[in-house]
Amino acid sequence: MHHTTAPITTATTTGNPQQAVMRKVSRRLLGFLFACFVLSFLDRINIGFAGLTMMGDLGLSSTQFGMATTLFYIAYIACGIPSNMALAKVGARKWIGSLMIAWGLASTATLFATDAHSLYLLRILVGITEAGFLPGVLLYLTFWFPAAYRARANALFMIAMPFTAGFGSALSGLILGLDGTWGLHGWQWLFLLEGMPSVIMGLVVFYYLNDKPQQAHWLNAQEKQHLQHALAADTPAATPTPEDKGPSLLREMLSPTVLMFSLVYFCLVNTLAMIAVWTPLIIKSISAAGSSNSTIGLLAMIPQVCTIIGMLVWGLHSDRTRERKWHLVLPMLVAAAGWMFTAYAGAPQVQLAGICMAATGSYTAMSIFWTTPDQAMSFKARAIGIAVINAFGNIGSALNPLVVGWLKDLTQSFTAGIVYATVLLVIGALLTFLLPLPSSTPKPTPNL
Repeated sequence: MHHTTAPITTATTTGNPQQAVMRKVSRRLLGFLFACFVLSFLDRINIGFAGLTMMGDLGLSSTQFGMATTLFYIAYIACGIPSNMALAKVGARKWIGSLMIAWGLASTATLFATDAHSLYLLRILVGITEAGFLPGVLLYLTFWFPAAYRARANALFMIAMPFTAGFGSALSGLILGLDGTWGLHGWQWLFLLEGMPSVIMGLVVFYYLNDKPQQAHWLNAQEKQHLQHALAADTPAATPTPEDKGPSLLREMLSPTVLMFSLVYFCLVNTLAMIAVWTPLIIKSISAAGSSNSTIGLLAMIPQVCTIIGMLVWGLHSDRTRERKWHLVLPMLVAAAGWMFTAYAGAPQVQLAGICMAATGSYTAMSIFWTTPDQAMSFKARAIGIAVINAFGNIGSALNPLVVGWLKDLTQSFTAGIVYATVLLVIGALLTFLLPLPSSTPKPTPNL
């Protein structure tokens, strides 16, 4: 893969050489990392579509199917923090490339599942190998983007989640139509065709990424200097003494602030897991009898299109108004209202609109959420702090499939599971008011 970027020869004439360099860094990194995240998230959520036929083929109950995703997230949570620590030592290029190859192979191997237990083992392997990607890239972005630019960079990167959910819905529905080709079930084709691209992209990572700006051959000496100065300005002037470094770092990682961010993210991630894992099956349950998997895939794409538009518009509004807290609370409440429409509205069209509200609100809230934690902790605690929040929050991802699957088997309806996600969203919105958000009135984020 060859990527060309026009050299910036007019940095001094733009009046802001730092912005010129940041535009160059953005063009080089964000599109590529976006593509990597698309593959990562696709391999995480494609089991939701595989479930349309896999559950019947393997004789799985909803509880067993939910357990497979729960075990994925348990492995994901357990390995996220050590993976981020390994990235800091090994370097992003080698570590992210290796992770992509490993999880691509593990995801592809899911086509060999024959029963619940083999599915559990394979999903645990995917969870172990994929755990370090998202917190690792969030950390990696701090190596390249100063704080004034990082909010927009995070948002542009994270749009990969609804994009993948939308694009992946349509793609997965079509792939399931290959059922019977060469003796493979449709869900087996799904894991094969959506897993192997991660392996290929992992090989490309070794060539394409640089660990730090000093190693970037595509930046000249002056551009590297501008970028290093901007990054250095983010480092607190006061450096703790060696004897205080360890204890103070541990205290900050486990401080009430980090724990509160983690709790809010836990409440939010529950509904993100609900959307990622159960949306195809929920849409199938409210669709006309006999709807094809391709039709369900196209219907599941609609909420994600709404979500992408919502993230872009709401994120831009948050930057322009320099406000974060209400821009986090309101989307969470919109998502909660959307789930209520999905659960209790009689008309399928209103229920689908409710799913659109739930998806748009929750993903938009997530993009705003990740603009705030790094500003509430010191630079030295940021690497592990991000991983702690991500890991703790994703306990919600582990619990949701199991709880919703159990409630579905118990009640023969998704209503109770939807109410469970809704209650947590409201609790998370209320807890947001307790967050110390110095970024409620941040400096305007420059254009990338």
